[in-house]
Amino acid sequence: MSANSQAGVDGHAISLTLNGVPRSLQVQPWTTLLDLLREQLDLIGSKKGCDHGQCGACTVLRDGKRINACLTLAVMCDGAELVTVEGLAEGEQLHPMQQAFITHDAFQCGYCTPGQICSAIGLAREGRAHTREAIRELMSGNLCRCGAYSNIVAAVEEALPLMRDEREPEGGSQP
Repeated sequence: MSANSQAGVDGHAISLTLNGVPRSLQVQPWTTLLDLLREQLDLIGSKKGCDHGQCGACTVLRDGKRINACLTLAVMCDGAELVTVEGLAEGEQLHPMQQAFITHDAFQCGYCTPGQICSAIGLAREGRAHTREAIRELMSGNLCRCGAYSNIVAAVEEALPLMRDEREPEGGSQP
């Protein structure tokens, strides 16, 4: 048997919904979600920072929950609903979290901003961020080299009440 005819080398078919659009794709079994998004689908908002799941620059939402795209294989997203920073706005209308980041100048270089925003939306949906300290703790997986943390916390605080309808029901979601 040749190397090219081994199982999986030709890729695996996956289907997912990406930013509201159903997609059918062929992916290699070793392709990370981050590489799929950036290199094959030209969605470059999610950034490759550490490539070890430590900085959060690659954070996206899978089925409404925040994940590190650099640690997630694309094949693990078969049947999932994925949202990247590119899929948050509705036309010209920014998502409330995006608008809050702009209002509070919650970025400097902007490299971490897409991951910060997706993570903030995920934590808002979790419904556990009731204080500034809780926001800081729940956002601790997203690093900002520029040090815009106080502005990021202020942005998340402002957007949380605007996102009440996006929160999970009490008790969390059922598998």
